[in-house]
Amino acid sequence: MGTPTLPQPVKLLVALLSADLTLHALAVTQLEQSYGPTDMESEVFPWNTTDYYREEMGENLLRKFVAFERLIPPEDLIRIKLETNALELSLTSASSPEPPRRVNLDPGYLDATKLVLASTKNQAHRVYLSRGIYAEVTLLYHHGAFHPFVYTYADYRWPETHTFLRKVRARYLEQLRKQRVFDLP
Repeated sequence: MGTPTLPQPVKLLVALLSADLTLHALAVTQLEQSYGPTDMESEVFPWNTTDYYREEMGENLLRKFVAFERLIPPEDLIRIKLETNALELSLTSASSPEPPRRVNLDPGYLDATKLVLASTKNQAHRVYLSRGIYAEVTLLYHHGAFHPFVYTYADYRWPETHTFLRKVRARYLEQLRKQRVFDLP
């Protein structure tokens, strides 16, 4: 029989998507007020993987990833997803009866072996957590590299994304070592 154990703290990440770099900056500022300073930010990448957001958010969307300095308990992902949804809503344009979303914020976390994303949508590969929030393992870290699954979104397959995430993972492992957490893979 196994013994229940508490997980190690994890590295909070948020993926931002918007056509407006000013909104990226504003969202990051708001996120830092809630979750503390970022310690890593990716480059901004043109996002043209699908037309899924075109009607809602327009064209020429830009993707950016940010990682936060403070490590969190994995169960905080539920609260953070609800809070980022509220932040998205606060950054909408009030110029129409049904304001379009202007920025998409997808929180998740990274640990030594995987990248987990939060979602409000149920799918066969997602596990229900609580309060209407699901989680999926989006990338597996194995043999020195990130590996996608059949359901992994295209932008999480990009070499640029993997390069950034490897840097975030290295920073995360360094943070665990400094906190003297020793069960590292």
